[in-house]
Formats: sequence, C-alpha cells, structure tokens
Amino acid sequence: MIFDTLKPQVETIISTVTTTTDEKLLSICKLLETHVEYYNWVGFYFKNGDKNELKLGPYVGAPTDHTIIPFGKGICGQVAVSNENFVVPDVSAQDNYIACSITVKAEIVIPIFVNGENIGQIDIDSNTPDPFSEADERFLEFVCQKVATIL
Repeated sequence: MIFDTLKPQVETIISTVTTTTDEKLLSICKLLETHVEYYNWVGFYFKNGDKNELKLGPYVGAPTDHTIIPFGKGICGQVAVSNENFVVPDVSAQDNYIACSITVKAEIVIPIFVNGENIGQIDIDSNTPDPFSEADERFLEFVCQKVATIL
C-alpha cells in the first residue's frame, strides 16, 4: 500500500534538521499530493493566535481565497470545534461546505494535537468522488502525530 511507503518519507522530512517547520510542512504537502493520485489539494491550517479562527499554512494545489476560516465554518472550521476527523465523501451534500473549487468532490480533515490541544489540521481535497477510506484516516493521523512533534 502506498501509505506504507510514504510513512518513512514523512519521518525523514520531519527529522531533517536543516529545514524550517514551514519547509517541512510544505515538503509533506508535496509528498502527499504527488504520490496519492486522488489528493488534489493538500494543506495545513493552524489556530490563528488567540482568535477563534484558522489561518492557512503551507499547501500545494490551486490557490485559495480561504486563508482565514472562522471556527465552525466549513469542514475545517467544524474540525476546529469538534476535535474529530471529518471525512466528506460528497462535498455537495454538506450544507456547511466552503467551496474552494468547482472540481472538488470530496474532502478529509484531520486535527493536529499538541499537548492535547487542537492547534491545527491537515486538509485534503479530492476531485474524485468518495475516495477516502479508513486507511487514509489512519495514515493522516500518523502524519499529524509526526507534524505535532515539530510544532
């Protein structure tokens, strides 16, 4: 499975001492977007200081206007409140979805915890309907656990 081959690469990116945190996050985005064919937009959002909003961090894919997302708004904003994974097989069926692109069919968002606090998330959009499985969830949880060690 592709995820088994990507895990050591994620660990290598995280443990590289010569790169900044943002460079590491961008490298992870590029790795996932390049090697998982149905990952069409990969990015990180982080809590914006003391505000109840998320701020866009490193990402790869089409440019987005959604650089700030209020807690509770859209899939990412809901994960900031719920502290739980959110897998959306069909974005058109979600009332609270923020459309980034008309090509996006599905989305998965996994929170990142540091010392038990939800400080951000990885957000992945797919142009493929219903592509995400439990394997995606477990792999992205692994990615978020590794990312948490450098934040």
